[in-house]
Amino acid sequence: MSTYIEPPAVPPGGAAQPCHPARLTAVLDAPLSRWLWLVKWLLALPHYVVLVFLRVAFAGVSVVAFFAILFTGRCPRPLFDFSTGVPRWNWRVAYYAYGALGTDRYPPFTLAHVPGHPAHFELTYPEELSRGLVLVKWWLLAVPHCLVLGLFLGGARLAWFSGGLIGLLALFAGVAPAASGRYPRGVFDLVTGLNRWVLRVAAYAALLTDVYPPFRLDQGGREPQEPPVPS
Repeated sequence: MSTYIEPPAVPPGGAAQPCHPARLTAVLDAPLSRWLWLVKWLLALPHYVVLVFLRVAFAGVSVVAFFAILFTGRCPRPLFDFSTGVPRWNWRVAYYAYGALGTDRYPPFTLAHVPGHPAHFELTYPEELSRGLVLVKWWLLAVPHCLVLGLFLGGARLAWFSGGLIGLLALFAGVAPAASGRYPRGVFDLVTGLNRWVLRVAAYAALLTDVYPPFRLDQGGREPQEPPVPS
């Protein structure tokens, strides 16, 4: 199977952007099946079930992390690793299914980083976190981003499907290979950029980082100043 090769993250002469601690990367697989996207909702069903329980556990872990940060200024590493693993798993499923439709490779059942998989989500572990920010960032400071993301997601995001603009773009990406045999590069860049923005905000609101997400759409499969996708 051949793969889509990303262009340089920063065009010649362009200004480099600082790399955010929450990093989403993806490689577009090619060729993609012209018809598999029609049944991915069924093939990914086991993941949907597991992710329901993982999201419940994620909420509970976030509550424990809240008090740990409030009293110690740190998020215990096991809690951080679990809370990072859930959106990582979710991103792999979304990339396979109706959050991007960027690969036909079935996502693995794991919270861990998977070398060689086309979709990755990583988050730098913070040695210290603000005790004051933990009181306001998940309900107050993240509100401006949530208002913007409401447009992208149409008010809803499930484990396997994104509503709003992301869902429409993914649907178009599914239909395009059936008609032309290729995934439009511009759509891929935009879909990955929107999903990247969503997960940056999710990491901030989930108390996993103090770095405020930028109001910036970083498109494409690679992060600004990011090396090639890990293999």
